[in-house]
Amino acid sequence: MIDGHIHIERGPYTLDWINQFVNRAVETGLDEIWLLEHCYRFEEFVPMYDSVCAYSEYVNAWFHKKYGTLKLADYLELIRQVREVQFPVKVKFGLEICYFKEFESLVSRLTKDKGFDFLLGSVHFVDNFAFDHKPEHWIGLDVDKLYRRYFEDSISLAKTRLFDGIGHPDTLKLFGHKPSFSLTEYYERLAKALAESHMYADQNSGAERRCPDTASLGMERELLRILKKHHVKIVTSSDAHCPEDVGYKIRELERCVEDC
Repeated sequence: MIDGHIHIERGPYTLDWINQFVNRAVETGLDEIWLLEHCYRFEEFVPMYDSVCAYSEYVNAWFHKKYGTLKLADYLELIRQVREVQFPVKVKFGLEICYFKEFESLVSRLTKDKGFDFLLGSVHFVDNFAFDHKPEHWIGLDVDKLYRRYFEDSISLAKTRLFDGIGHPDTLKLFGHKPSFSLTEYYERLAKALAESHMYADQNSGAERRCPDTASLGMERELLRILKKHHVKIVTSSDAHCPEDVGYKIRELERCVEDC
């Protein structure tokens, strides 16, 4: 079993901290863990967030409170050290990168040949709106428009060939908002783009863990069926941000994929 999306951001860059994730992986019966950081933790990626900070005072305060302060070189040094250690589970290291079309070249320059095992591209902002922060921020917004822009951005992400996978491909549903139209066409286009770019899709339990009353577990069944039809690889993940959440509902996520 794989947990392919685990954030290490709440602890120091030490082998002891990494071992806490490894120990939890062993406890939950995992074979592989894929550790990563959000790119917005690093000062090199700060220019990507100027527009979203300008759009929202809330996001501006959130971002400048604790992000954009680390150096990418320090993370790469941690990866080098961890790779010298023998663990009871396979450990991969990557980076989760917020997708902004205008910063594709910056992402390429900062990540190319840096030695990451995987790069995960994710849509976290739609027209600068941070859709997954607080449900009250959705009040008065056009849900249909947000869904169209979200999937158009996701398809553009898949076509860049900058990334190995796409993170939580339908997490826009986090707070229970659904569009008034069918998403089948978008699912088909996204699956085709992922297949052509040889990318995997992140079957993620994080939204359900955060919002069990409004978010279903993993991707919608129709999206899963269409991804499978196009032979897109699906990787299960917890989106854990602490060792305790490693492996969260991974078996259930696997069953969702098998049964759809």
